[in-house]
Amino acid sequence: MSISIGVVGKPNAGKSTFFSALTMADAKIAPFPFTTIEPNRGVAYVRKECPHTIKGKQCEPRDSSCVNGTRFIPIQVTDVAGIVPDAHLGKGLGLQFLDDIRQADALVQVIDASGRSDLEGNACEGCDPSAEVDFLEKEITHWIQGIIERNWAKVKGRPLSALYDVFASMKLTPAQAEAAAKRLGLPETLNWDEGQKLSFAEEVRKLKPIFIAANKADSAKPETLKMLSEKFAGRVAFCSAAYELALRKAAKAGAVEYVPGASSFSVRNANEEQQKALAKISDYLKASGGTGVQDALEKVVNNTLGLIAVYPVEDENKWSDRKGTVLPNVFLMRKNSTPVDLAAHVHTDLAKNFISAVDAKRHLRIGKDYILNDGDIIKIISG
Repeated sequence: MSISIGVVGKPNAGKSTFFSALTMADAKIAPFPFTTIEPNRGVAYVRKECPHTIKGKQCEPRDSSCVNGTRFIPIQVTDVAGIVPDAHLGKGLGLQFLDDIRQADALVQVIDASGRSDLEGNACEGCDPSAEVDFLEKEITHWIQGIIERNWAKVKGRPLSALYDVFASMKLTPAQAEAAAKRLGLPETLNWDEGQKLSFAEEVRKLKPIFIAANKADSAKPETLKMLSEKFAGRVAFCSAAYELALRKAAKAGAVEYVPGASSFSVRNANEEQQKALAKISDYLKASGGTGVQDALEKVVNNTLGLIAVYPVEDENKWSDRKGTVLPNVFLMRKNSTPVDLAAHVHTDLAKNFISAVDAKRHLRIGKDYILNDGDIIKIISG
């Protein structure tokens, strides 16, 4: 699971509840600032249609699970402590939490769509949740600028390539750094002024996409949801993390039957008080099509990052490994990945000795430059 998603945001937006709902981990949950002292790491699951439904033979997953033809594929998620305005100056819990997002491929920012908490997580009425997005982008930009400043003495006057090592820990490639400088028309020699450094930091910040999970949507005003939908079109999902967490806990206790992301659930063994609470959740699901938590995760994975699910096999006819286990493994791959990239995921020797591959669905021999598609089943042939 080399790909990871960071869950970020101000205190008291429901961020830890969102994280716990996704992962069912025991993140601390309380309605006051700074309930997360250290980053919590867990595993969430992305839904994909399992190819075994095409084959007509039940799969036997090793690294994921399959429920009624839906494959739940793991992805690493990190819950980073609440970030407040001027965190880059050490305010709140300081810079350590910004540093924790270095290795995230994308960020999910949980905001308080109800407008009942300010930027520092304190109770308020009618606060603008869109301001949370603006301040987080600003904080990350200034944090990146700080990284540049701390390393400036040793890179000043050198070629742009001197910055590559500085940003390597942020998963920024040399090609991305070069393209960012080019878009801004910056000199290739590092004699930039303060404004140029800030512009470059802003451009680098954009390379780590932020998707917005507008939480507490169950208690938000319709006009607020409309404003958020228009302002952040294509990168916002509305959700109720509290409802999702309640359903997952109820399912674990056997009180309901619920599949994460579903638009409904069935009550199995709940008392009268529980049934009243579940009825309220059911009404929200009917109106919204789900709690929105799973939807937010999958929009990040499928749309923001463009990840695809690829199934490596050893027998292209049976879609199995050498022991006959059907579709035992699946990997979330970056878009434009090739069979060689898949081979490297399985084992470095496979990539090193790669000869060709077979598209098992089409019974077609493919080469090293073939671009993999979502749902591909691939046999690697190596020497």
